[in-house]
Amino acid sequence: MKMAFNTNKSPEDILQEEFLQEKAAVLGRAGESVSKALEKLQGIEKSLKERLIRLRDIERSIRQDCPDIDNMGGLRRQIMIEINKEINKYNRAREYASTRYYYLIVTREAMGMRRHHWVEQHYRVPPRKKHLQDD
Repeated sequence: MKMAFNTNKSPEDILQEEFLQEKAAVLGRAGESVSKALEKLQGIEKSLKERLIRLRDIERSIRQDCPDIDNMGGLRRQIMIEINKEINKYNRAREYASTRYYYLIVTREAMGMRRHHWVEQHYRVPPRKKHLQDD
């Protein structure tokens, strides 16, 4: 970012301002990277919840002594496979978000920032999800 020449500032002051602006830009990009990764994670989470609701509906139908129980069991297994694939996708996206979070902390540390409490609160990376098991 080019700055207009100001006769009231020394070259050192101008250079210091440029360093601060660059630091802010780097931190902004690192934070944005974590935010985007967490947003993607939330999208996958929403899809997982929708599939779990669908699975519960099928299980409810099976429990109501559905006359075509064999077909319903196959459908249940297929949905569980889809959910487990989505869980794999979630866990990969979670690892990506976790890595981006780590990079943000390392960047902050490199810039001399040692307290990360607000960062930890704002950019919470959720735990991994476990696969569904067929009963």
